[in-house]
Amino acid sequence: MSQSPLDAGIPVLTEVIETPAASPAEPVSAEVPAAPATLEQQAVVFDDEAWDRMERDVRERVLYQVLERIDFVLEQRVRDSLADVLQTAVERLADEIRGGLHQSVRELVTRAVAQEITKLQTGKK
Repeated sequence: MSQSPLDAGIPVLTEVIETPAASPAEPVSAEVPAAPATLEQQAVVFDDEAWDRMERDVRERVLYQVLERIDFVLEQRVRDSLADVLQTAVERLADEIRGGLHQSVRELVTRAVAQEITKLQTGKK
């Protein structure tokens, strides 16, 4: 097999590849990092204005969330109730239209049959 000049950069099993020397490890500090402060140490002393502001912010957020939920539930209930009312109204309207249509067709057929019988009777005389 012949090696092409493009293969010159690929090492073969008989070649030794030099690796860069490893840098010395940095010594680990014997100091332990300070423990995080406890909640009491982290707590900030609030003055009356800060408490009032925090109370107002919490109240507004809770009120906003409750009102959003009320809007959603109210809309859903109105939709459900309206669907029931509309279904009942459509059924009643369909019954009225059906009844009126039956009555009209009945009268029309009765009149048409009566006219045809009258024509037949007058035609025989």
